[in-house]
Amino acid sequence: MTQNTPLSYRDAGVDIDAGDALVDRIKPLAKKTLRDGVLGGIGGFGALFEVPKRYQEPVLVSGTDGVGTKLKLAFQLNRHDTVGQDLVAMSVNDILVQGAESLFFLDYFACGKLHVDTAAAVVGGIARGCELAGCALIGGETAEMPGMYPAGEYDLAGFAVGVVEKSKIIDGKSIAEGDVVLGLASSGAHSNGYSLVRKIIERSNPDMDAPFDGERSLADVVMAPTRIYVKQVLATMQKVTIKGMAHITGGGLLENVPRVLPENTVAELQKAAWPRPKLFDWMQQEGQVDEKEMHRTFNCGIGMVIIVSAAEADAAEAELKAQGEAVYRIGRIRARQGDEAQTLVV
Repeated sequence: MTQNTPLSYRDAGVDIDAGDALVDRIKPLAKKTLRDGVLGGIGGFGALFEVPKRYQEPVLVSGTDGVGTKLKLAFQLNRHDTVGQDLVAMSVNDILVQGAESLFFLDYFACGKLHVDTAAAVVGGIARGCELAGCALIGGETAEMPGMYPAGEYDLAGFAVGVVEKSKIIDGKSIAEGDVVLGLASSGAHSNGYSLVRKIIERSNPDMDAPFDGERSLADVVMAPTRIYVKQVLATMQKVTIKGMAHITGGGLLENVPRVLPENTVAELQKAAWPRPKLFDWMQQEGQVDEKEMHRTFNCGIGMVIIVSAAEADAAEAELKAQGEAVYRIGRIRARQGDEAQTLVV
C-alpha cells in the first residue's frame, strides 16, 4: 500500500459491515425482552423508557458492573454464551437489595476485532439475563478498537435502572436483634473471585473437561452463569416484609452482609446451616485457602442474603421455595459487642 493509496475505516481495522450484521442479530434478541414502559427500539441515539404509572412516588435505582476476569476463562474455554447473563445479574441483583424492580439494561461490548458470532453469543446471554430479571434490553454500545485488546478478547460492562416506591425502599434500618438470616443458594462462584479461581486452576492444572460434579465438568461449573433472583424476591416481597438484603459479590459473606446492618448488630452465620458446593471445597483444598479468606472472597454457596423478623421467617422461607429458590436459615441477628466484626461465620 503506497503513501497515496486511499484508506478506508476497514483498512484501519474497523469493519462497519460486521457491526451492522451484529445489530441485525441483536434486534430479535432485544425484542424478546420488551416490557411495559419501553418507548423505542434498538438503534436510536438514546433509549426511551416511561416509569410505570402504578408508582406513586417512584425512586430510580441504578447499578453498574462488569464480569471481571471470568472473561479470561471464557476466552480460554471458548465459551461466550453465559457471561452475558453474568453481566446482567451483577447489576440487577445489586439494585434488587433496595427493593427495586428492574426496568431496563444497557451494555457495552468492546473488542479489538469484531467477531459477529462471538458477540452475538455474548449478547444472547445478556438478553437471556434480561428476560430472567424482567427488564428490557433497550440499548448498548459495540466498540471495535484495533490495538486496544489482544486477538480474540473483549471486555464487557453494563448498567441497570430500576424503580422502587419511595415508602418501600429497603435500607436495613429496621434490622434488630432476633431477626432471622435466610440464604438463597448460588449457582456457583457467580462472577467474583475469578483471579483466585484462575490461579488455583493454573496451579492444579486439572482436566477442565473431565467429570467434576455429577455430569458437569469443571469448565461447566466455573462458567455457570450467576443466578438472577429478581422475580422470585419481588414476588416474596408481596407476601412478607423484608428488612434487609445483601447480594454476595466481591468481598463474600464477610464484607457484603455488614453493608445492610445497623452498627449495633451482628449477623452470626452457622457454617453448617447450608451445603457448600463441591467447587468451593475443591478450591480451598487445591489452593490451600484459609477458611476466613474463603468467606471474604467467595459466596461459598449463598448468593443472596435476606433478613426478616422471626415472626415472618416461616412465611418468607415458604414463599421463596414456592418461587423456586433453595433457601436456608443460615443465622440470626444479635447485639454487637464492642467493635467486633459485623458478620461472623461460626
